[in-house]
Amino acid sequence: ATAPVAAAASESGPIALEAKGYVIPRREILVSPQVNGRLLKVLFEEGQRVEQNQVLAEIETTEYAAEHQRTLALQESAQQRLRELEAGNRPEEIAQAEAELAEAKAQLPQAEAEWKRNSELRQSRTISPLEFEQSEAVYLALKKKVERLQAAVALMHKGPREERIAAARAEVRQAEAELARARWRLDNCTVRAPIAGTILRKNAEEGNIVNPVAFNGSYSLCEMADLSDLEVDLSIQERDIARVFVGQACQVRAEAYPDRTYRGVVSRLMPIADRAKGAIPVRVKLTVPAEEEGVYLKPEMGAVVTFLT
Repeated sequence: ATAPVAAAASESGPIALEAKGYVIPRREILVSPQVNGRLLKVLFEEGQRVEQNQVLAEIETTEYAAEHQRTLALQESAQQRLRELEAGNRPEEIAQAEAELAEAKAQLPQAEAEWKRNSELRQSRTISPLEFEQSEAVYLALKKKVERLQAAVALMHKGPREERIAAARAEVRQAEAELARARWRLDNCTVRAPIAGTILRKNAEEGNIVNPVAFNGSYSLCEMADLSDLEVDLSIQERDIARVFVGQACQVRAEAYPDRTYRGVVSRLMPIADRAKGAIPVRVKLTVPAEEEGVYLKPEMGAVVTFLT
């Protein structure tokens, strides 16, 4: 399968340069958990091919499930408070307040008449000062009660203040945000593959405690890469870099399989030179047939790149 590839590459022109490098994935991903906890299941092994969103591991969910239920209840409570304020007072509640006001108004004339009668009797010293003071206190208290009930009925007709409704809406938004965060944490107890690719290294086993915060985000369950998307990492001496350019056709042979040749193309010249080596890092993108993905070319293998003019 590689002979036609080699023939096609050799027809592109004479050799401009030959250099040795190392095969690397174009993208190597550290699959890290986003929440801490105990690993209940680890569902992958080195060399295993996985699909995007395939479940790789499961973290204990007890704490996160309880937090999700708590925030769900808080959200429902906040929504009910908002609905209560927006709906205002029930007609039955307003009718009850109006009935209390009517009752107090009905009692007020009698209390006022009793107080006035005792005022006249006090002048003739027919009643004691205590009886007069008691009738006066009853009348004044009932008068204030009527005023209070009138204000309460007026407020019930107006409904709750806009400020209270706005505060309740803010509480609902806060509860929804907390619920979304709890849902996110619970969902992240299931670790999934971010891309389709091959597991390169396995860094965790069932029963391990994972804590991304303690590892400053550098901890990973595994390292994976798409082995159909490979590059060769080379260092080209400064004196030879003029013979290399982006888009240049190349032939690539793995040192382990020198009879197998792959097409390549210079994808980029890195922007910073290596002062110690007096060289420029260069990347050559490989074309790997689907049936050979992960079979012959493996990350960190040595490879010889022939640059064609």
